Amino acid sequence: MHISAIGQDSHRFEPVGSSKPLILGGVQLTGQRGMMGNSDADVVLHAITNAVSGISGVNILGKVSDDLCLKQGITDSRVYLSEAMKTLGEWKLSHVSISIEARRPHLAEHIQEIRNSIAALLSLAVEHIGLTATSGEGLTEFGKGEGIQVFVIVSAYR
Repeated sequence: MHISAIGQDSHRFEPVGSSKPLILGGVQLTGQRGMMGNSDADVVLHAITNAVSGISGVNILGKVSDDLCLKQGITDSRVYLSEAMKTLGEWKLSHVSISIEARRPHLAEHIQEIRNSIAALLSLAVEHIGLTATSGEGLTEFGKGEGIQVFVIVSAYR
């Protein structure tokens, strides 16, 4: 049996002058302003976590991540994704497709490193991680450079 689920997340950039780093897919992009949020605000991993929750039916972003972040001080989104993966039971991920909308930063030079990071986090071959990025022609706040929006589809089997 095969199923798929969608996940989405979006965050605004930190104000100018912030020293919070930008982390996407578990990769820190130097010289870029980070995203607003209590955690590291890794919008890519948050969207993947939401998609995994769509498979298992167990929401991680919300109460679970708030407990980890606000009560235990765990701000690393890789931990939230790991918690989501624990809820899959017999389901195994087979493919992840990620679409990022952002005017900045220019992501072409980072796509392979982000794919490699996500593949390692999910124990998948890098060939099973699809990642595209677009500016959206400036039609949304993300395309205008105010933040980053990510959509993810995960496929799983058992």
